[in-house]
Amino acid sequence: MSPLCNDFGHLCITCFVLEQNYANPFNPEPNIGFHIPKDGEVILHIYNTCGQNIRTLVKQKLEAGYHNVVWDGRDNFGKAVSTETFFYKLQTETFSQVRKMSLLR
Repeated sequence: MSPLCNDFGHLCITCFVLEQNYANPFNPEPNIGFHIPKDGEVILHIYNTCGQNIRTLVKQKLEAGYHNVVWDGRDNFGKAVSTETFFYKLQTETFSQVRKMSLLR
């Protein structure tokens, strides 16, 4: 069942969804998918285990719907980060969720 579906398998277009990241076997950069039910300002940050903001991937108004962001494994200064556990946080005016991911180099 898709994470964008409810328990009955129906598409949930009125829900916020932050998916667990995944990597393409041919490209190890993490993909982060999310769904927002209405247009609005969206912020997607990557944090290290100390809570420091490593990278801001999205900080803009987005249209309602499904979005996918690929993190290139670099910080806000363009420096490649090392293999580590990170947290990513999706935030809107009315929603906030955090998930954990591991970046393997």
